[in-house]
Amino acid sequence: MATTGFWPVKGSLKSVVDYAENPDKTTEKKYLDSDLAKVVQYAANDAKTDKKMYVSGIHCTKDHAYEDMLAVQKRFGLRGSNVAYHGFQSFRPDEVTPEEAHQIGIETAKKMWGDRYQVLVTTHLNTDSVHNHIVVNAVAYVDGKKFQNHIGDHIEFRKISDRICLEHGLSILENAPFYGGEKKSYWIHKSGQKTHRDILKDDIEECIKLAWTDGHFIELLEERGYIYDYTRHSVRAPSWERGVRLDRMGYSKEDIMDRIMEYDHLQKRRNYVNYGSYQPKSYNDYPLLQLERQLDFTIDHSTSGAKVVVSLVFYIVVELLKLMLREQDRNTYRTQPISPELRLELARFDELNAQTMLLGRNHIDTLPQLESFIVEKSDAINTLEKERQQLYNSLKTAKSPETEVEIREKAKGITKRITPLRKDLKTAKGALERTKYLAGLVQTEHNMEVAQLHREQRRKMERDRGWER
Repeated sequence: MATTGFWPVKGSLKSVVDYAENPDKTTEKKYLDSDLAKVVQYAANDAKTDKKMYVSGIHCTKDHAYEDMLAVQKRFGLRGSNVAYHGFQSFRPDEVTPEEAHQIGIETAKKMWGDRYQVLVTTHLNTDSVHNHIVVNAVAYVDGKKFQNHIGDHIEFRKISDRICLEHGLSILENAPFYGGEKKSYWIHKSGQKTHRDILKDDIEECIKLAWTDGHFIELLEERGYIYDYTRHSVRAPSWERGVRLDRMGYSKEDIMDRIMEYDHLQKRRNYVNYGSYQPKSYNDYPLLQLERQLDFTIDHSTSGAKVVVSLVFYIVVELLKLMLREQDRNTYRTQPISPELRLELARFDELNAQTMLLGRNHIDTLPQLESFIVEKSDAINTLEKERQQLYNSLKTAKSPETEVEIREKAKGITKRITPLRKDLKTAKGALERTKYLAGLVQTEHNMEVAQLHREQRRKMERDRGWER
């Protein structure tokens, strides 16, 4: 049995390789893989590989892996922050010899990356479980294209490893995480956030507690922004690529009905009091409509891309997410957003908040203004980078150590000026990429709150007519 995984390595190629060659065994793991030189050297460390008996290079030499990988990156030009990928393949104790583990590592790496990328494969013997470290150059030696690191690549890596292990007569880990969409879910859960399935599950549980019949259950789901498919017994939100089968989440039609019938009428009334969301509401109980009234603004006035008030869209989204956070702390959910897609944005709160602050700080209200800001920051960075490069070039003709020190200090000063510009540029680009999507979410939420308000008004009129009779 072999477990697998890999992750991007950022930073200096040289320091990753140097560190990988001779790491301090007492160094914490979080410091081991800060860049490519470290990871290559860590992988090839004599103390862990039995004097380099188990080190092999694919399209690079095992003794000069760093130099070979760097040469490819210089030839094509390294783009982006990822300089390499560090993978592992760990075997069950006493199930495989070091020689066989190394051979499996080579076969796996060749099958996964060997037709386009340089790879260093090493087998470590310093733990109870023999394991391979696999270092992959981020730049293809064939055409210079960067490895994209999609979720599907992690799935493919695991499948290749399993297939080769079976060919060698080894066991594999059945139904392991990181298959399908589990890898993404794992990291979302690790950060304390929820996936769209988690939000759907919460909504289903709440609807079961509130519903009087199976038809009422579906009605409550639809009021929360879901589209129910009667044929497939599945639901989806408007932006989801495909629906989620409720049976596969453990909610068959029969199970849902049984759960609904568990609550007697008295308990149903208590649930309505506790969950508050679908009691009759006033206009003030709809957070987006209330915000629009306070701001004298509605998303209906901003459907044109050139007229979208970018700063207000981000401000509204962040304010709605802040409301969610406050209500989570108080364990009340009466006025949280209805749309499941908007509630899912809570996982990106810090990023959205930073983008909102940047827009406000720079008085950016429209998409053209945001695009101009991005061009302005890019030009400023390019100018400073050219100025810094000229300083580096002048080091070649520096006539004294003092002059060299002075030049380097000036270059450092320019780097300090570039750093905040790069941060603003990255934040602005993220805002530009997300503006239209968020505007669509706000429009959806607006429509849903208006529809829900009308439903509540109709229900109130029906109750009033009933009382009059």
